[in-house]
Amino acid sequence: MTDRRSKPQEETGRDRPYFSPVLGGPLFLLLCRTRLSTDELLLLKRRVVIVALIAWLPLLLLAVMEGRAFGDEVAVPFFYDFAVHIRFLLALPLLFVAEVVAHQRIRPVVKAFEARNLIPPDSRARFDAALNSAFKARNSVFAELVIIALVYGVGFVVIWKQYLTFDGSAWFSMLSPTGAGLSAAGLWYGYVSLPIFQFLMLRWYFRVFIWARFMWQVSRIPLCLVPTHPDRAGGLGFLAHSVSAFVALALAHSVVLSGQLLNRIVHLGASLPEFAIEIGAMVVFMLLLTLGPLVVFAGQLAQLRRTGLDEYGVLSQRLAREFDTKWCRGGAPHDEAFLGSPDISALADMGSCHEVIKDMRPVPITTEALIQLVVAILLPLLPLALTMVSFETLIGALINLLF
Repeated sequence: MTDRRSKPQEETGRDRPYFSPVLGGPLFLLLCRTRLSTDELLLLKRRVVIVALIAWLPLLLLAVMEGRAFGDEVAVPFFYDFAVHIRFLLALPLLFVAEVVAHQRIRPVVKAFEARNLIPPDSRARFDAALNSAFKARNSVFAELVIIALVYGVGFVVIWKQYLTFDGSAWFSMLSPTGAGLSAAGLWYGYVSLPIFQFLMLRWYFRVFIWARFMWQVSRIPLCLVPTHPDRAGGLGFLAHSVSAFVALALAHSVVLSGQLLNRIVHLGASLPEFAIEIGAMVVFMLLLTLGPLVVFAGQLAQLRRTGLDEYGVLSQRLAREFDTKWCRGGAPHDEAFLGSPDISALADMGSCHEVIKDMRPVPITTEALIQLVVAILLPLLPLALTMVSFETLIGALINLLF
């Protein structure tokens, strides 16, 4: 009997419309074979607990053994390094949750191109080629090897050497006669915990790249769009649902940033307004990361709107002229009743079609999807506002506002 838990989705036949950017690659196969995942990304709790414990629990045990978990031996004990706990106990699980969400939201979006007959018959080969290319990139062993090289090359050499302190003031560093270096907990932190998190994050960027490239390739196909479609996106309004697929990923980024800022506020005496540029940059980055893949349809939608306004303008002119000739210039038969005539409804319907075309969105992104994404980005940063005002003052202000 075939074990479906260890077999990733194949890239042939009936499975192609159900493409998912997260079902593939060496790590996915490893998780399936170690019973930490299935080919439908079940067993989420199991892999979240196991991976989070591998990244966080040894740090706790080693820091306690070295006497650096709390107390005054170092300026920043392990228990007071908020960024570490938030990264490995909140953000890391969110990266796995984001896989499940993306898997559930992206598959029906891809299928909709065929279910809605948006792909012309003579362009089906191009659509299939785009899908096959996405499958190949998603399952690439070389891509994940490159990510590992980046993590242990750039991640350790650049980030650790330039941005982290080794003067013995933190739980992960220590001073010795030969100079500053990593403690035992710091060694696990630098060579295991951080690389796991960085690998998962870079792997997510690669997945978004695969999705963006697939969207760009599809946008090059002359799709069968309708300018009067009620979604005001020519029939591409369903693409807005793909934004929600990356909300958990945006939340993970914001959670990491909030942990880093909290460390600097508590341990370095910084204030939240000092980080306005960093917060703004993160918001812009996440908006580009999640909305960018849909902007590629702007050219096709703009052309559809122009063509629709021209074509329906001509049709509207003809209908309006015939209505005017019939009812205002004496062209109607004397015995034809004006009340109840379908001519009025036809003219009103044509006006509605013209308004739909005129109000077409430049990109297939809805306001609701944008608000959902922005809320996910900003929500983890809101508690940091308590560092500027006491909790009692905030509650008092809310009471005064409500009553």
